[in-house]
Amino acid sequence: MKTKQIPAIIMLIAGLVTSIAAILSHMETLQFLKILIVVLIVFYVLGCVVKVILDRNFKEEVEEAGSETEAEENKMSVEENEEVQTEE
Repeated sequence: MKTKQIPAIIMLIAGLVTSIAAILSHMETLQFLKILIVVLIVFYVLGCVVKVILDRNFKEEVEEAGSETEAEENKMSVEENEEVQTEE
């Protein structure tokens, strides 16, 4: 799974929500910028944490799927060898 964009997407969504809330509440520009910077930094860090968690979980799933695939391939090759030996 491609997780490289997850921190940026989470950060931008949080920035959008903050911007809309600031516009609707007629917030002053300087106050809005301070809040927006804090929100962007916090949600970027949270996005990085989510990315790391997803990477670890999907890495384990890929490894498990790989070992299952290898086991199936080995089983199939053993069966093919047995068929060849019985034909001879």
